[in-house]
This record gives sequence, structure tokens and C-alpha cells, in this order.
Amino acid sequence: MFATRVQPVTSVLSAAANQTRNMGTLREIQLRLNSIKNIGKITKSMKMIASTKVAKAQRAMESARVYGASSSSIYKNANTTPLENEDQVYIVSSSDRGLCGGIHSSVAKATRKLMIADGFSSQVIVLGDKAKNQMSRSNRGDIQLSFNQIGKAVPTFAEASAATDTILNSGVKFSTATIVYNKFQSAIAYEATPVRNYSSDALKASEGFAAYELDDDVLQNYSDFLLANNIYWGLVEGHASEMSAKRTAMENATKNAGDLVDRLTMTYNRTRQAAITSELVDIITGASAL
Repeated sequence: MFATRVQPVTSVLSAAANQTRNMGTLREIQLRLNSIKNIGKITKSMKMIASTKVAKAQRAMESARVYGASSSSIYKNANTTPLENEDQVYIVSSSDRGLCGGIHSSVAKATRKLMIADGFSSQVIVLGDKAKNQMSRSNRGDIQLSFNQIGKAVPTFAEASAATDTILNSGVKFSTATIVYNKFQSAIAYEATPVRNYSSDALKASEGFAAYELDDDVLQNYSDFLLANNIYWGLVEGHASEMSAKRTAMENATKNAGDLVDRLTMTYNRTRQAAITSELVDIITGASAL
């Protein structure tokens, strides 16, 4: 008699414990589901925003490439090469924005490789906080100057000119500048590419420079213009690559969020069904014991 009376009490306590445990698990899964759904909505919105910015960035990039090609053509036609014992500076073109894959680390890695391969004295100027953080890990002492507030909109030539004036008046001594930027190749591909900017003395000493009739003052101003032009080219190309990479990253994040929601929904349904089945078994067991 005593044993038969204890049986339903044990079953009721077990059912209550299982129900409490299952309710806690279901609540945690539901909270995580809601969180991931909200993240998916955010990444989807960011993808749509990046998609609208890509077209505008590509139009600006096409215009900048024309100016960049003209800057490169004079060095190519004049067969310009750097002079011996010239001071070298590396200008890393990046931005302040993240959530776009490894686009910022690519220019930092390419700059480190160039510094090792060229063997020049290491001087670094960074355009953008993201690349500055990357370069600070290994070349903190080489960073001479850095700029921020870059990447909020399509870069303009006025911004590149202002950065060039700051660099030239900063006291950083250099003759040859290597600008490292992300070259836009396709909607899903980019490549860290260096662009050389030579000094006015190197340009004047070139074999084919005799074809250009330029005074010394005009040549120096033109050399400064070429530096600003190449910086502008690198900023605009990098911006187009960044917007494209951000769109791809947000698309992948949205897809991953959807996959997580599907898996968690299945786990939630299975856990809820298991809880219901366990409760039914306990009820039937208790009723049978009576």
C-alpha cells in the first residue's frame, strides 16, 4: 500500500522537474532565435545599402581610372626609374569602416611584403583607421602619419589633395612614394596593388623626359599633382572594392543567419515535442499507478 502511494508522487515530481528543464531550454532557444532573426534583418538591410552604393562607387572608379592611367603613362613614356639612395614612403589606402571581409588586412599584408622585398628604409603613411590597426601590430614604429574619417562616402579629389598637402607639409622626408590600394577586379574579387610615384628629380633624369618641355617650378607642381592624383585613384578604387566586399559579406551573413534560424527552429520543435511526449508519458504513468 505504501509503495503504491509513493509512485504517483515520484512521477509528479519527475514530470514537474522535466517540464521546468524543458521550459528553460525552450526559452533559451526562443531567445536565440529572436536574436538571430534580428541580426539577419540588419545584415539584409546593410546588404541592400551596400548594393546601392556599389553602382555609385563603380561610376566614380571608372572616372578615377582615366586620371590614374594618365599619371602612369608619363612615367612609362619617360622610362622613369627611382634614383639611388632616395627616401621611400609607403602610403596604405584603406578606410575607417569594417564588416567587409579581409579587404583591409590585404593591403596591410601587401605593404609588409613590399617593405621586405624592396629593402628601403621603412616609412609608412596610413589612410584609414582599419589599416592603421593592422600595420600597428607589426610596424608601429614605422607609421609616420595617419588619417581617419575616410570611407564614409565616395572619395573626392579635394580630399586627396588635402591629404597630399598634409603629407608634403608634415616633415616626412621622401622622394619616392608607393601607394598600396585594393584594385577592383570584379564584384567578388579585388587585389592589393602598388602604384609608384617618383620624385621630380627622378622624372627629370628620365631618358624620355626631353620630350616634355617643363620648367623646374612647373615640374615640381606637376609632381605634387601626380601624387595627389594617384592617392585619389587608390582611394576611389579601394572604396569600390570595399562596397563590393561589404555587399558580399552581408549577403553571406544573411544566408548564414537564415541557416541558423532553420536549424534552431527544428531544434525548438523537436525539444517542444519531446517535452509534450514526456509530459504525456508521466501523466499516463501516474494514471496507471492509481
